[in-house]
Amino acid sequence: MFEGSEEIAAARDMADHFLTSLQVVHGLPVSKRATGMVQLVVSELVTNARKYAPGPCLLTLEVSEGAVEVAVWDSSTRLPLILAPDPRRVGRHGLEIVMAVSRGFGMHREPVGKRIRAAVVLTDEPTGGVAGRPIM
Repeated sequence: MFEGSEEIAAARDMADHFLTSLQVVHGLPVSKRATGMVQLVVSELVTNARKYAPGPCLLTLEVSEGAVEVAVWDSSTRLPLILAPDPRRVGRHGLEIVMAVSRGFGMHREPVGKRIRAAVVLTDEPTGGVAGRPIM
């Protein structure tokens, strides 16, 4: 559980250790890009939970179908607004970024609070593109 804004760095470290264990212990390939994107997603989601929800938040990381699913639970039932991209807007681009770097994104209310999920693929295509996404 993460209870203070100083814990955001600890959440990123937890993600890094998780990804390292996937490689070292379980032999799964994890690209450098995936490591950076998972840490970014963790940072954005935990930051939002700390900023907008009272009480603790909970970070879970799971591997499924070649991706890491990052899930953050917090105590607020209020779902975040996903704003349309606007290059003139200062700030509030976190979920926009999370959605751009994720293979999947979702949010739902729970009996207590809500859970936000994002899936980040673990490896890149041999051509350098992100696996599961078209090269643009």
